[in-house]
Amino acid sequence: MGEKIYKVMGAAGATSLSVGICVLTGGITAGVLLIVHGARLLKHKSKIMF
Repeated sequence: MGEKIYKVMGAAGATSLSVGICVLTGGITAGVLLIVHGARLLKHKSKIMF
């Protein structure tokens, strides 16, 4: 019984680590994209007429 719990805990830890890495990568990617698009909007602000 103890060995099964040990294996399950190891798998849960590995899964948590991989999900954390994916979320971190996605967050960094989204942040960079937002900064780039925001800079482009500010750069072309003078071309917009209302």
